[in-house]
Amino acid sequence: MPFDGRRRALRAVLTITALALAARFVALGARIFHWDEGRVGYWILRYHETGEFAYRPIVHGPFLFVVNNWVFSIPGLGATDFSARLIVAVVGGLLPLSAWLLRDRLRDAEVIALALVLAANPLLVYYSRFMRNDVLVGAFAFAALACFVRALDRGDARLLYPAAALLGLAFTTKENAVVYLLCFLGAGALLVDHRLYRRARGGAWVVDVVRSEWRTAAAYRLASWGGSGRRGLGLAVVHLVAAVVVFFAVVAFFYAPRPALWQAFAAPSRLPGVVESATVGSWESFIDLWVSGSHQNHDYLPFLYDYLETLLFGAPFVLVFAVVGFVADGYGAVGGDTPGSRALVAFAAYWGAVSVLGYPVATDIRAPWAAAHAVIPLTVPAAVGVATLARRVRTAVNRSRGADEDASGNDTVRALRAAWTPSVALAALLLCGAVAGVVAANATYTNSTDDDEAGAVIQWAQPENDLKETLALVHGVARVTDGTDVLFVGTHAPGNPSDVRFHVADERSLAQPRPGGPSWHTRLPLPWYLERYGAEVTSTPPDDKTLGSDPPPVVIAASWDEDDIGRQLTGYSRHRHDFRLWNDEIVVFVEDDTLERAREQGYA
Repeated sequence: MPFDGRRRALRAVLTITALALAARFVALGARIFHWDEGRVGYWILRYHETGEFAYRPIVHGPFLFVVNNWVFSIPGLGATDFSARLIVAVVGGLLPLSAWLLRDRLRDAEVIALALVLAANPLLVYYSRFMRNDVLVGAFAFAALACFVRALDRGDARLLYPAAALLGLAFTTKENAVVYLLCFLGAGALLVDHRLYRRARGGAWVVDVVRSEWRTAAAYRLASWGGSGRRGLGLAVVHLVAAVVVFFAVVAFFYAPRPALWQAFAAPSRLPGVVESATVGSWESFIDLWVSGSHQNHDYLPFLYDYLETLLFGAPFVLVFAVVGFVADGYGAVGGDTPGSRALVAFAAYWGAVSVLGYPVATDIRAPWAAAHAVIPLTVPAAVGVATLARRVRTAVNRSRGADEDASGNDTVRALRAAWTPSVALAALLLCGAVAGVVAANATYTNSTDDDEAGAVIQWAQPENDLKETLALVHGVARVTDGTDVLFVGTHAPGNPSDVRFHVADERSLAQPRPGGPSWHTRLPLPWYLERYGAEVTSTPPDDKTLGSDPPPVVIAASWDEDDIGRQLTGYSRHRHDFRLWNDEIVVFVEDDTLERAREQGYA
């Protein structure tokens, strides 16, 4: 590949990455926390305050706990909606850089297209601006695979170390990193079968096919790295073992309980126990909840339907061009390549297909963010599809232009036609599509409850963004109040006496990530904000909604209790908000006198 072309491709990838970061940082803290962000964010705050942490599989891996604890300690930043999402935005924004690692497997145009799709897909943009682990595990696993491919392409076993570290980070974010390994194995098996079948159809015996594949396989290339087969293979084994050590070191560091880890550094005799807890203990906890538990006991087809619906709404561009790219690459439509010549494209397509079919089984709830795990691998064949279409359009128009120029003697016309090349036109079209996707994702970011189709891309438990303005008033009131600041009115869901909302018998039971009961979860994401505000919180039992003669300055109730609570409060303003995408509202009562006092002191 010409040096100038490669340099232009690098500049394009760097520019796209810078734009991807900018798109993820703009108004990053504007949206109110989602239910799940509030749940994990609250427990991160507790760890930040107490320094105590132990792996709890129900809140997934420890990566966000450990990293956000550091982020919250940065002077001038602290714990905010912006800072809580910052690391996810950084990782999601840097993901397009991984396209550069695949430059020996993809053409310049395909590398650029891959970076662009990773940067601008609306699903990846939205969930890169969301404090969840899905984009993190996907980005780390994709980058780990890219580093491994680069190690094969360059015969450089040292690249196994960043690959192992990135894979270790994937395992620290979310337990479905195990599913990524299964998808890798499934895609690899399909790829081997695909290649054996094609070669066998061409008249080769299976033994010859296997021998040919071995000569181009990882072991063969790494063996040649040391200068001779035996020495190189020995060095490759040493590097592989060392890379496994790196992987487990990353996993052990993040999963180790705190402050036991720091104490073990001072007393090394405790370190084996801490490492065992971080590895074996964490694995057993994961198995007990996510494998042996009942989280995957659901019907497959409804989950598959929702998964496909999310892909159709959030990634139609990727789906269409992934099919185009897979067919073009696999059947010889990519500029002179032999059919099926590029294992990377087929592997990524199979990986994406396995993810589409497998994740409805692996996931425990119908959540649009799960679709990101299929979108990430499908970006590779999609990039090939984009580049193939651009190349075909350019060839066709160049032929037409040549005929027109032969018939025209106008130098100005020829110059204008030369400037407006099909590649420029297609680049402009892709850029417009990418910008439209990013704008749409960011518009939905703060208007999620206004869109009837939002549920295809946004998970149901997303409050109305106007609630954030009311919470700013609550913050001001908490600054000027002594004693209890916020009272949740315990209640039962209409027609379901067993469904208790808002009530927690002992607020002190929430000091660590232990089950606070379903009723505490119905408050989310409000505990994240109230903990940050330092608000004193209490609640009434669900069977007794009597507030007494001196209620706190902030009272929060379900919409069906609004009239009953309103009759007991004098001098309170009401703020009614959608608490979920549909059919769930809360009312926040704020005492006018206390709010006025907060405003006089500049707190509201």
